[in-house]
Amino acid sequence: MKFSFFHLMPYPYLPDDFDENYPSSALTFPNSFFDPKIGNQLYHRYLDELEYADQLGFDGIAVNEHHQTAYGLMPAPNLIASALIQRTKRVQIAILGRALPLVNNPIYIAEEFAMLDNLSKGRIIAGFVRGIGSEYHSSGNNPYFSHERFHEAHDLIIRAWTEPGPFAFDGDHFSLKYVNLWPRPYQTPHPPVWIPSQGSSETVAWSSHPDRKYPFLVTFSSADLVARYHNTYRDKALEYGYEAAPDQLGWACPIYVAETDERAMAEAGRAVETLFNDFLRQSFEMLMPPGYTSMRSMKNFIAMRRGLGGGRATAEGLIESGTALIGSPETVLAGIERMRERTGFGILVALLQFGILSDDLTRRNMNLFAAEVMPHLRG
Repeated sequence: MKFSFFHLMPYPYLPDDFDENYPSSALTFPNSFFDPKIGNQLYHRYLDELEYADQLGFDGIAVNEHHQTAYGLMPAPNLIASALIQRTKRVQIAILGRALPLVNNPIYIAEEFAMLDNLSKGRIIAGFVRGIGSEYHSSGNNPYFSHERFHEAHDLIIRAWTEPGPFAFDGDHFSLKYVNLWPRPYQTPHPPVWIPSQGSSETVAWSSHPDRKYPFLVTFSSADLVARYHNTYRDKALEYGYEAAPDQLGWACPIYVAETDERAMAEAGRAVETLFNDFLRQSFEMLMPPGYTSMRSMKNFIAMRRGLGGGRATAEGLIESGTALIGSPETVLAGIERMRERTGFGILVALLQFGILSDDLTRRNMNLFAAEVMPHLRG
């Protein structure tokens, strides 16, 4: 099993009346609450934590892209990745992910990843996403075309990375007379591509296709839904005529490890509740703008939300559903092993800092996870 330390880089200082007066930490939450001096401290703290994961022996560190929100201070994850390249020596750096439909010229993304891949001597993983629904409100792009723009942008980027240029690209959404990438990627044929998702039947079918076989990462979902999507991927692979490998199946999960279950709950219970109740809270209209997804995927999404229990999430409910793993090393290890027995997944993306979790507790969590959990799952 491979392990990545994933960071959302939240702004943890929400006002005391946040629950009553602000429906979401995204789009409508006033940026007057952002203090640049605190922001400076947070960026350096979070970069230090990501660097520390390299020292602890994680296989990868992972960042992502979100816009106009307090729960993810990374509108340009390539900039964070560039800083991490200079701070680390060994670890892979996964950008999970860049929202392809939001850009007007995908060549810019191809160039950025190629630059980072050269700077890091081939340590970059490219995570491609459509972007959650709120990103279409922040960008002004029509969500109806998100699937088309995603696939077309993906095809253009892969061709730019792998085909000698110059050549022309004429698509329905992107048209370029010259595609001639300078620099080319360091890795051959190109950086690995991962597909994070909260559950889309179309994405499962597309990522598992033999032309791609991209690792599919299920995020912020109950254990039953993770198993369902992983096994759907496996079934689809069999339909295509091959057996999915463990490194094609990933699980992104909030995790906290302490000496005992009781201590873990005392230290991380409120933090994981703030993650789901405050930082990730969005209205249905914000998450699912008209045309964003198919009816089938919307039903899956509603089932996922129902699996979280509806209303305000509790730490106990999140643990019971397997949406979060919080407990002693034995408890957390058992939760991971149960999922491995159900699906055979081989990539664990561990969210070891979440919500209001402090730097001290984050580092204790990282230390215990690296020392008491990871060694039992390697190989």
